[in-house]
Amino acid sequence: QVQLVESGGGLVQAGASLNISCTASAGTITNYAMAWFRQAPGKEREFVAVISQNIDTTFYGDSMSGRFTISRDNAKNAVYLQMNSLQPGDTAVYYCAARNNVYGISRYGTNYDYWGQGTQVTVSS
Repeated sequence: QVQLVESGGGLVQAGASLNISCTASAGTITNYAMAWFRQAPGKEREFVAVISQNIDTTFYGDSMSGRFTISRDNAKNAVYLQMNSLQPGDTAVYYCAARNNVYGISRYGTNYDYWGQGTQVTVSS
């Protein structure tokens, strides 16, 4: 079991960059594929990015590829999302999630077992 805590969200202007983090307050992420999802008000949850347990595979949502980069540091029990060229459409609560790596990576939130509480990212125009 793992407990996840996101941090680093905030208010930025369009075009800015932001790096958000997800750390395990209990347990270890070592055996999990880790993903980021986001949810904007009135919209469904959206897949952002996923990274495999051994860091050899990453996959991004359609509108994030090229602007967002997911990374992880298993020694620090942390996952990161570097977001560049942010736009107002990126405004959402960003959640990290963990999935037992035995089952591989997935872009579907229903396949993830553990979730953080989320961090708000707001991009002003």
